[in-house]
Amino acid sequence: MFVILWEFEVKPGWQQRFESAYGLDGAWTRLFRRDPGYLRTLLLKDPSRLRMHLTLDFWHSESAFQSFHNANYEAYLALDRSTA
Repeated sequence: MFVILWEFEVKPGWQQRFESAYGLDGAWTRLFRRDPGYLRTLLLKDPSRLRMHLTLDFWHSESAFQSFHNANYEAYLALDRSTA
């Protein structure tokens, strides 16, 4: 199993938009679900730092993620830009 961990500081007033993009049915998970190597994503909030969030993206392997990324590079890049 391969896990990618991201840490985000969400701007005030952007919480709902952030969760829409990174949550269980968000744009990122919809993109990842295209690939059989994707397992799941967890979205966690830091209880001591309210604006801080973690996402953990679970893949079968690092090569599964790299294969997905290579095959979906343009969609990945476009989504990355739109959720920056």
